Amino acid sequence: MLRSLACRSVVAGVITLIAAPQPGLAGDVVAFSSPAPPGAIVIVAPQRKLYFVLTYESAVRYPIAVPKSGREWSGNATVNGKFVYPDWAPPPCVKADHPELPDFIPGGAPNNPMGARAITLDRFEVAIHGTTAKMRRSIGTAASYGCIRMLNEDVIDLFNRIDIGTPVLMIR
Repeated sequence: MLRSLACRSVVAGVITLIAAPQPGLAGDVVAFSSPAPPGAIVIVAPQRKLYFVLTYESAVRYPIAVPKSGREWSGNATVNGKFVYPDWAPPPCVKADHPELPDFIPGGAPNNPMGARAITLDRFEVAIHGTTAKMRRSIGTAASYGCIRMLNEDVIDLFNRIDIGTPVLMIR
């Protein structure tokens, strides 16, 4: 079962982005310069964007929902798990705010907030995951309890591009 808990840390990093969208992928391929190497995931919270670094000069860009105020985090992490239609149990902080939630939601259920895929990280007990049909409109906002929320079609595309051990950099 996946649980969410956000922590804070500080990271220094500079991102330079020049938009150059190209059709044909789940996300746009854009010109991108980053401190992260090819194959890494870079999350730029203020932009509400996740980048999968293709080369030192380009990345696939995806729209995301980021943690809401008070749940933000930043720094380095590593992918430590990949799950298809994962089960979910709301962590205590979510359950406290939403006591109406069930204690367990099976994978694939229409109300499971993990959506089609979950990519877990080695710190903060957060995941990069899909979403429910109802929560799709949260993409582009600060809405989560620490996780990075993606459209299901985008998280499936990202899931297929990455491996366990993929580095992740969150910039606030």
